[in-house]
Amino acid sequence: MGESILVLGGIRSGKSRLAERLAAECPPVTYVATATLDRNDPEMVARIERHQADRPEGWTTKEVPRDLEAVLPAIVATEGSVVIDCVTLWISNLLLGLGNGAALADSDILDALVRSVRAGRGQARVIWVSNEVGSSLVPTNALGRRFADLQGMANQRLAAECGIVHLCVAGLSIRLK
Repeated sequence: MGESILVLGGIRSGKSRLAERLAAECPPVTYVATATLDRNDPEMVARIERHQADRPEGWTTKEVPRDLEAVLPAIVATEGSVVIDCVTLWISNLLLGLGNGAALADSDILDALVRSVRAGRGQARVIWVSNEVGSSLVPTNALGRRFADLQGMANQRLAAECGIVHLCVAGLSIRLK
């Protein structure tokens, strides 16, 4: 039976690198990318390209901006590892209606997250990557505050569902659970 691991951290904290290392211990690896690519945002394009270049050859990549619950059961049916990078962008997609879908209410997003984690239980090791935004300043606008609150609640739900939780800061990690 597989395991569910949550890797939390801020931007450029080393969370993706840790998730990729954990995945490499248990091949084959499927990388589930949740970002929606906007070619008009050169910084985001460069960020995505950097992540792609960091992935080893032989890893399978699936782009899943919204429907994790529908896709995960087939991916985790066999042994190996699955990296879901990242929950933060997935939440943004659902909150803002990106990735060919309507915007969802906060409670619907949280429910979809828990269903997705549970749908991801199978033979594979599943590594959830998520941003820890709670150590930042309180956002100055309503949408920013809503997002930060939602992200914090999502991380709490993920931590409750996952058997192992790591926090990354400055390229270092500590196991919380």
